[in-house]
Amino acid sequence: MSPTTVTLTAEDVRAAVSVPEAIDAVRQAFLDLDAGAFEQPTRTALRDGQFLVMSAHHKETASAMVKTLSLNFQRVPAISGTVVWSETGNPNHVVADAISVTTLRTGAIVGVATDLLADDDADRMALIGAGGQAADQIRAVHAVRHLRRLTIVDRDVDRAARLAEELSAELAGVNVSVSADIDAAVSDVDIVSCATPATTPLFDASTLPPHVHVNAIGAFRPTMRELPSELLGDATVLIDEKQAILDESGEVLHALAAGLINEDDLIELGYALRKGVCERKQRTVFKTVGVAAQDWAIARLLASKFLPSQ
Repeated sequence: MSPTTVTLTAEDVRAAVSVPEAIDAVRQAFLDLDAGAFEQPTRTALRDGQFLVMSAHHKETASAMVKTLSLNFQRVPAISGTVVWSETGNPNHVVADAISVTTLRTGAIVGVATDLLADDDADRMALIGAGGQAADQIRAVHAVRHLRRLTIVDRDVDRAARLAEELSAELAGVNVSVSADIDAAVSDVDIVSCATPATTPLFDASTLPPHVHVNAIGAFRPTMRELPSELLGDATVLIDEKQAILDESGEVLHALAAGLINEDDLIELGYALRKGVCERKQRTVFKTVGVAAQDWAIARLLASKFLPSQ
């Protein structure tokens, strides 16, 4: 039988993988990452992050994923590219749309972190940024903490309103509002999620409630920042993977340079899932720049659903 390459569109990916499935898959991938089950080179970033190449090999399953992306925040969609899945001994491959895989896996890791760090009764959320990553940020948090109130914040209020309308059926029973006022939106919530390409902090630490969980997924280069350094210095800080963060997170690099945190303060998500978070401050932060094990987790789900059985 000839090798098969299954090509999946964004619609195919969405139809095949639910947000709860993605959360479970990414959670297990980070436990595996902590256990040393992956070979995961630091991603290649060209033209200051406008072109990215990410790869991961899962030793136990002898499977690998390679993702190539181009990014341009002046266009819609901002991300384009492909995810390729392969497995030793299996001649068949999956080639999937990278936009849907990336937004789904980024939402999923925020779901994992929020489930670990946010209070059990947390139900008020502010999302900053109504771009391509926003919908899955909301879906993932709502999957692990049933939201009662949501404010979508964007400089373009019409864009925020369109996102609210897009998600209206999924958020039935949630009080959804839109705003351009970040400070007002984050001042009285349990969860804040940031999904912007900001290069300077979106708010002052003093604007936040004393007890809050914050996710930051938008900044993925040293020149980008969504969070103030003072917040990291005042919070329990979880990250996706230390070397990736030290290479690419503007927030963490600024806070380290200011002496507000040190490297030992950074807790990797896989370790926290395995061991728990012993000393949790009132404020918690999850900072991710994205690592290939997340994409591998979604690609493996797609392969299990679409590739012919051997």
